Amino acid sequence: MMRFLTTGLVAATLAFTASAQSGKPIEWVVGYAAGGGSDAVARATAEAMTKTLGAPVIVNNKPGAATNIAAEYAVRAKDLENTVFTADFATLAVNPFLFPKLPYSAEKDLKPVGLLARFPLVLVVGPQVPASNWKEFAAWAKAQNGAVNYASAGVGSPHHLATELLAEQGGLKLTHVAYKGAAPAVADVLGGQVPFMLVDTASGNQFVLSGKLKAIGVASAQRIASLPNVPTLAEQGLAGYEAYAWQGLTVPAGATDATVARYSKALQEALASPTVKARYDALGVEGLPGTPEQMAAYVKQERERWGRVIRTNNIKID
Repeated sequence: MMRFLTTGLVAATLAFTASAQSGKPIEWVVGYAAGGGSDAVARATAEAMTKTLGAPVIVNNKPGAATNIAAEYAVRAKDLENTVFTADFATLAVNPFLFPKLPYSAEKDLKPVGLLARFPLVLVVGPQVPASNWKEFAAWAKAQNGAVNYASAGVGSPHHLATELLAEQGGLKLTHVAYKGAAPAVADVLGGQVPFMLVDTASGNQFVLSGKLKAIGVASAQRIASLPNVPTLAEQGLAGYEAYAWQGLTVPAGATDATVARYSKALQEALASPTVKARYDALGVEGLPGTPEQMAAYVKQERERWGRVIRTNNIKID
C-alpha cells in the first residue's frame, strides 16, 4: 500500500487518531435502500471496520436518483474526517455521461479509499426462451428479427449498459425495457413478460439455483464461485466480453490523506476477514482488495469504457 503519511501530515495524523480514540461515530452513506445487496455489503464491511477503527461505523441509507442524492449529501458533509460513502459504477463511471448536470464532480469531489466489491452479471432467460447456451440464445434472438425485449434495473444501470455491450459484440438487435430496480425486472422475467436480462448475482442467484431462471452464461472473465457450473460468455464464443456492477469506498475531497490512509487500512483488514468473505460469498459478490491508487485507476478505465457505450448508443436519462 502506498505510504500516504509524510512529515507534513504528522499533525493531521495525530489529530485524527485522537478523534478516532474518542469513539466518535463514522457515518457510512449508501445510495440504495436498506435490505438490498449494496446495503448488505456496506453493513458487513462496516461491522468489521468498526473493530479496527475503534469507533462505530453507522450506515445511513439515502436512496434515489442513481446515487446522486447520496453523493451530494456525502460531498457536502460537515464532518469530513468521519464520513465515508459507497461510490459505485453509477456514481463514478456512468452518471457523468448520463446527466447534463450533477450536484457533485465524480473526479474532484470524492477521494478513493479502496474498491469494495463487484457483483458479477449473469445472462438469464425465462421459461419461454428455447436456449441453454450462448450459441442457442444468439440464434434465437437473431431469429426474432429485432423483436426481442430485455429487462434492466433502469436506464444507465450496469444491467442496461452490459446488455447494450452484449448486443454490440453479439450482433443482436434488442429493445430495452427499463424498470425501477432489479427486483421488478427479475419478477417480469420470471413471469415471462420479458424474455431475458443480465442480472447481478445478488439479485438473481436464488432464482438460478432454484431453477426458476435459466443461466446462459456469466459476464465475468472466469467462472464465478457461486455458479461454478455456468460457463462464461467469453468461453462460449463471445471473446473479450466482460461486465460487472461494482462499488468502492470514498471520502469527501476535503478529508486529509491521513484519514484516507486509516480508512484504507481498516477496509483491507475487513476484506481479508473470514466473516466478511463468508457474507460476500452468501450474497454472490466478490471482494476487491486494493489501494486507493488501484481504485482510481480502475474507475478511470471503467469511465472510459462505459462512456463510449453510452455515447455510441445515445443513452440518456429522460
